[in-house]
Amino acid sequence: MRSLKFLLGAVAFVASSGGAGANPQFEFLAAPQINLSLVYRLDKLTGDVIACQYAHNPGKTDVEPGAYGVTQCYRGGEGATKQEPGDYGLIATRHEQEGGVFRVDYRNGALSICYLFVQREKQGDRDVVADQYVVCTTPYK
Repeated sequence: MRSLKFLLGAVAFVASSGGAGANPQFEFLAAPQINLSLVYRLDKLTGDVIACQYAHNPGKTDVEPGAYGVTQCYRGGEGATKQEPGDYGLIATRHEQEGGVFRVDYRNGALSICYLFVQREKQGDRDVVADQYVVCTTPYK
């Protein structure tokens, strides 16, 4: 009897907290490019897209103690920020050299391509990365 009460309590807890049947708000998808450690995060309700990747700690090497990597994330820029409310998802191509992903709206069939934009500036005789952020093309129906 005691184990039955525990089991019923556990089932009630899972049901009240959403459990395995809950529809998560975020979706994650790795870029198809095989030499790029980039993962996109999508807010499925708003269409907001960011990207994160593995980066080394500054001044550390791969083989020394304490040389753990860090998660470096890039904000959403033009077209990648909040969209009209929808039912958004991410789809990757099967092209192994593609760094971008498609953002789709399952409600209206619109899609756009999102990718990490690298903004460069000239400093003397060399180009320097000034900023990096995710951009998405205008949705197409």
